[in-house]
Amino acid sequence: MTFTLTVSDEVRALAPGFTHVAIEAYDLVNWPSTEESSALLDTAARRLAARLDGRAPHEDPHIAAWRETYAAFGSKPSRTRNSAEALAKRALSDAGLPRINLLVDLYNAVSVAHLIPVGGEDLDRVRGGMRLVRARGDEDFVMVAGGEETVEHPDAGEVVWCDDTGVTCRRWNWRQGPRTRLTEETTSGIFLLETLAPLPVAEAVAAGAELAALLEKFSPGARVQVHDPMSAAA
Repeated sequence: MTFTLTVSDEVRALAPGFTHVAIEAYDLVNWPSTEESSALLDTAARRLAARLDGRAPHEDPHIAAWRETYAAFGSKPSRTRNSAEALAKRALSDAGLPRINLLVDLYNAVSVAHLIPVGGEDLDRVRGGMRLVRARGDEDFVMVAGGEETVEHPDAGEVVWCDDTGVTCRRWNWRQGPRTRLTEETTSGIFLLETLAPLPVAEAVAAGAELAALLEKFSPGARVQVHDPMSAAA
């Protein structure tokens, strides 16, 4: 794996059932949302509804595990939902899923269909490798509020993704910063599918394969490599 991604011992101790699938992709093409990517989101919402079979997203065992983990590092899971639960609630509402851009639509569709938090970062905007750590509380998280750039700091002990510049995503997978998000100029990306027990690792691997296939379909000629916990290269 040419891009380094590490999970700290402190995070492993907090969530021993945590695993992830990482997908490196180069020579990508990104566009505004298309009819085809919009259709994928609609299909994902239907797959979600069938999966839940009348239950609320937080009643799913995997989402319940994320809620317990969020509470364990001091976040209120009903107020700061993990990304999969937040998207699921949107998918089941009258508003439906947002259309962002092609690449974001693809990973959001996989996230909703499998109820797995999925994120994407622009590799050309990441500085050094990415690390999943428990924050000290003085790290910088740059965001935009009211059209103006502002700097926040995570809570001490909060689980965050960061690179050499600062925090890229707060509360594990709750809020991504704008610095590394996927835009229509993105040509290289790292996509992370994050899971906790009791979700079978095989389902995370299958979801990763689904996303990799979509990236290859919508960006012909892209170089896509999947790193998963079931392979020797993970």
